[in-house]
Amino acid sequence: MKMIFAIMPSSLSDQVTPVLLDKSYRVTKFASTSGLLSGGITTLMIITTRDKIARALELIRENIPPAEPTDTAHARVTIYVLAVKGFEKV
Repeated sequence: MKMIFAIMPSSLSDQVTPVLLDKSYRVTKFASTSGLLSGGITTLMIITTRDKIARALELIRENIPPAEPTDTAHARVTIYVLAVKGFEKV
């Protein structure tokens, strides 16, 4: 199993989440804070199998519109992919 954490502006998560859900990925979405208490940030947590990780990352990248030419100094989305040894639903 793999876990993706995709940290992005909330406006972008509103575009990405429906696409992932439509492709049967399970997504947990929660508000988060980044930098110096800046708001409007969402973290998506996606758990999937190893063979579906590349497609999930592709869907995320495909649904992030290109940055404005003046907005190249900062990444708009940060993605972490972690190995998951196990999980439990209680």
